[in-house]
Amino acid sequence: MKAIGRNRRPLSRRDLFLEAAALIPTKLPRDAVQGRAGALPDNEHPEAHMTSTQETRPAGRPGTPRCVAIVGPQASGKTSLMEALLAATGATPRRGSVKDGSTVGDSSEEARARQMSTELSIAHFTYLDDPWTVLDCPGSVELAQESAGPLMVADAAIVVCEPDAAKVLVLGPVLRTLDELGVPHMLFVNKMDTGDTRLRDLMGSLQAVSARPLALRQVPIRTSGDGGEAVTGYVDLVSERAYRYRPGAPSDLIELPAAVQDREQEARQELLEILADFDDGLLEQLLEDVQPARQDIYEQMAKDVAGDLVVPVLLGSAAQGFGINRLLKALRHDVPAPDRTAARLAVPEGETVLQIFKTLHAPHTGKMSHARVWRGAVADGMTFGDHKVSGLYGIQGGAHAKTAKAGEGEVVALGRMDGVSTGDLLTPAGAARSELWADPPPPVYTLAIAAENRNDEVKLSAALAKLSEEDPSLSYGHDPDTGEMTVSGQGDIHLQIALERLARKGNVAVGGRRPQVPYKETIRHKVSQHARFKRQSGGHGQFADVNVDIAPLPRGRGFRYGDSIVGGAVPRNFIPAVEAGVRDYMSRGPLGFPVVDISVTLTNGQYHQVDSSEQAFRTAGRMAMSDGLPQGGPVLLEPICEIAIQVPSEYTPKAQRLLSSRRGQILGFDARPGWEGWDEIRAYLPQEAVHDLIIELRSLTQGIGTFTTRFDHLAELTGKAADRVVEMRQAAVAAQ
Repeated sequence: MKAIGRNRRPLSRRDLFLEAAALIPTKLPRDAVQGRAGALPDNEHPEAHMTSTQETRPAGRPGTPRCVAIVGPQASGKTSLMEALLAATGATPRRGSVKDGSTVGDSSEEARARQMSTELSIAHFTYLDDPWTVLDCPGSVELAQESAGPLMVADAAIVVCEPDAAKVLVLGPVLRTLDELGVPHMLFVNKMDTGDTRLRDLMGSLQAVSARPLALRQVPIRTSGDGGEAVTGYVDLVSERAYRYRPGAPSDLIELPAAVQDREQEARQELLEILADFDDGLLEQLLEDVQPARQDIYEQMAKDVAGDLVVPVLLGSAAQGFGINRLLKALRHDVPAPDRTAARLAVPEGETVLQIFKTLHAPHTGKMSHARVWRGAVADGMTFGDHKVSGLYGIQGGAHAKTAKAGEGEVVALGRMDGVSTGDLLTPAGAARSELWADPPPPVYTLAIAAENRNDEVKLSAALAKLSEEDPSLSYGHDPDTGEMTVSGQGDIHLQIALERLARKGNVAVGGRRPQVPYKETIRHKVSQHARFKRQSGGHGQFADVNVDIAPLPRGRGFRYGDSIVGGAVPRNFIPAVEAGVRDYMSRGPLGFPVVDISVTLTNGQYHQVDSSEQAFRTAGRMAMSDGLPQGGPVLLEPICEIAIQVPSEYTPKAQRLLSSRRGQILGFDARPGWEGWDEIRAYLPQEAVHDLIIELRSLTQGIGTFTTRFDHLAELTGKAADRVVEMRQAAVAAQ
């Protein structure tokens, strides 16, 4: 089969065979599907008449707990979908609402205040005797790290999207992550009751961002009314049964509407051709115009999904409960068992193996390590090397309930596992980090922070350490150039949430502001300077006399000190003291910034046998610099970063204009390695312009543009821009 294209599905093997044989494809015959009696609720399989031995089940032992992650763009309805799944299976008495804060997930103050997911939410339900764990991941690109651990341990993922072709582009990075990890996934097109995009157009847009062929499982039934056309049901393309949505109740089985029959046949044919690309028996049936058995189609679909070969696309509305039971059935039949996931992650053999995928520090319970059991069972009090389980908990949203034991496939929280980190595999021998665990993304936004109460500075460091353990994409430290404590992450919202958590969980009120830019200064031409320090105050005095040559160095050379003293004009033991005085002054030059890229040579001097001292020569060295540097043509230097911006190709011109507007020097652009349809733009950009770049870049690119950056060199800054920087520095010094 040809490689999957980005803009359309390639010719299938059936197409290639037909072309080679010069055959003309004909429509497959279809069974009569109209007039079937009885209303079959869609919480039953469309092939409910099959015996239990005929029913398709994934590989592995029946009833083994499975785990599915819910991912997708912000505001696509992921939390509402989890609520619908919990309500449909009886795990909760009714669907919770994000708007009124009644959801099982999004239980933190930060999530409730923003009405958006700000951290991973975990819940459990049982469907047809099969236990499930659902991991609801935040959709904000700034909180993508919250999805990293869940996707590593999930058996499959549900990718939630809206029925709007204009919003499809943001799915690209999500789908690519799933492909890189090899996670089987299905698409759930949410809010079908509100969208007016033609499904055919939507599928074309979705296929353009998916490297896997999309297998549409349903086509919508649209009904015209006073408010226009609305989606009122769907046709299942395998069973060829039609259903009408009923708010708050299972869907009704209805007669297949005549208006949708042609579209249903066309879509079903496309589905079969996609599946035939991965099965010779099904391909042979299609070539011979033989109607495949529905059971064979279900089995092939389950096999292809588990192998991450195709991506089923289902339709519904989480807010209304439409299509939820059909989704549950697809999960039950198509999601692989945990032993297959363990094999994908190269989990070692052993009597008991667990993996930590999320670390949480709770104010009252302490450190909680969320883990999935791959092999064996875990109980309270068990030891893994030097690490002892001090409490075993089941998780349902923000609630943790003690449990005695957890078996293969289950997700639990381990209490107070000090020394154990996210990504660790736990065995009786101890903890070892999984080699497949991905590193966090590099930071793109930084704030300078300080505790509002200076007495909390020690507490602040401890709270930041816990916060960064919970969220590895958050980093902190002291800037050696400015002396500020900084915290870095994935955007403004990410860091604001972090500061709120510091106050709530760490009990440290913290203020954040734009960090200082580490400007430097240097001189343009050579200066020779004499300085004499003489003081007489009774008894021993102070005396030192020096002559120094101060000269600029090529950019990036730093500082160089030497001497050309002959004849003992300055004793050797005093020469280092002159250098110390020179360095004292270089911490703040005539413009107010650290001095770099100069050489200082001690050429001559005088001393007094009684009054000279190291301190006197240190003072003289500082005086020589203070008098000499202003004569050398001081010039401000600003840090320049090399930046690589990654955006979809259609946004490349906008990104280039953005760089130019921020005094960027574009070096060129090329296709982003490994990302079809994306470009990478390289440029030099002043560090001052990097601070809030990510905010504007995401605004221009539907939130998915990003960049990496590193310091490259210092460059002269002159004119009004330099004057403003110097004035601000002088004002800041005066205010100290």
